[in-house]
Amino acid sequence: MVRAFFIYNQKGELLISRLYRPDVRRTIADVFRIQVISSSEVRSPIVTLGSTSFFHVKINNVYVVAVTKNNANAALVFEFCYRVISICKSYFGKVDEERVKNNFVLIYELIDEINDFGYPQNSEIDTLKTYITTESVVSSQIVAEESSKITTQATGVTSWRRADVKYKKNEAFVDVVETVNLSMSAKGTVLRADVDGHIQMRAYLSGTPECKFGLNDKLVIDKSERGAIDAVELDDCRFHQCVRLNEFDSTRTISFIPPDGEFELMTYRATTNVKLPLRVIPTINEIGTTQVTYLIIMKTGFGNKLSATNVVLRIPTPLNTTSVDCKVQTGKAKYVPEENVVVWKIPRIQGGQEISFNGTAQLTSTTTRQVWARPPIDVDFQVLMFTSSGLIVRFLKVFEKSNYHSIKWVRYLTKASGSYQIRVSRNNFLGNIGLTFTA
Repeated sequence: MVRAFFIYNQKGELLISRLYRPDVRRTIADVFRIQVISSSEVRSPIVTLGSTSFFHVKINNVYVVAVTKNNANAALVFEFCYRVISICKSYFGKVDEERVKNNFVLIYELIDEINDFGYPQNSEIDTLKTYITTESVVSSQIVAEESSKITTQATGVTSWRRADVKYKKNEAFVDVVETVNLSMSAKGTVLRADVDGHIQMRAYLSGTPECKFGLNDKLVIDKSERGAIDAVELDDCRFHQCVRLNEFDSTRTISFIPPDGEFELMTYRATTNVKLPLRVIPTINEIGTTQVTYLIIMKTGFGNKLSATNVVLRIPTPLNTTSVDCKVQTGKAKYVPEENVVVWKIPRIQGGQEISFNGTAQLTSTTTRQVWARPPIDVDFQVLMFTSSGLIVRFLKVFEKSNYHSIKWVRYLTKASGSYQIRVSRNNFLGNIGLTFTA
């Protein structure tokens, strides 16, 4: 049960305030500002003071806070906070201080609608948009018939979808988007490799269709070992409320009546047999105290029919670097002194291709030699029609009582942004003697 809801800016100024129960006073808002926002020691998203608990989520430059008393369901409270954030995003995009101030009337309407006397109610975006609009239309202008449809939808079995949806062209788009996380040693040993994935769907289908969705996913229990060789193991699967979970547990088929428009069908993780799209092999040598040489070789881990795009490598340099001479076969490389990195940008790499970077960093002489922390090489990229987990959509079927024809599209995308790292070791060459050691 949520007894109060607040939104603060970074300074602790109260932007949105709503009290749902009479046993909570407005002064409780000052308690969170003093105890949490003004304190640098607080790291937990839940702070309990006496019998009052503050659940907060920080997004951009605002705090979204829900207040409860006694032993509340923490998962439910956080779900409420994140639902408010996602609803606000669907109405006015980015959630930050400026947007909150510009849309405070709309936010009050929304939080009053999705929370009644402290109890979370209907939070389906499609349903809310039918009667809380950003246009110059007031709710009283909705005809009685339309109002009745909204009530039926909000209280019916499928609160996320209206029954009278119609399209001239019935289409369903499925996007399997994976973010691959990698930590690799300088010797090429994989220290950590896992995948965070989500399946995004856009359903432009008439009526109330029944969709069946199959993956090449493998059950861990014994009876599932009949799966195909290319079956993948998925962990931490989380579904949209429209999915019938009992059918997924028994047959591993995702059966659902989809919401109208775009929605996130499921999220998952994969931690075994992760396919690495790019492999980076760095060789970095320190020559005395005046130079560092680089040889970075990058190989692709997918077929020649695919390609990686928007590839960016951030190669670290010592703090006393004055200049870097860069030579690349593909793309452009530039030394960025304010960030102590060389940024190597490659617009596209075809599968089966191998490219390299050669560079020499000139260092300033120092009386006391500074220890170089050797940060890892960061790699960002996107690979279309490739999944690091090996996940494949086996089928997508649409059944509707009018038996209309529907068009289905499936797209795969694997990407990395700040989560794909290769550690750097160094070889020290002492003068011209030829002695070498690895730190």
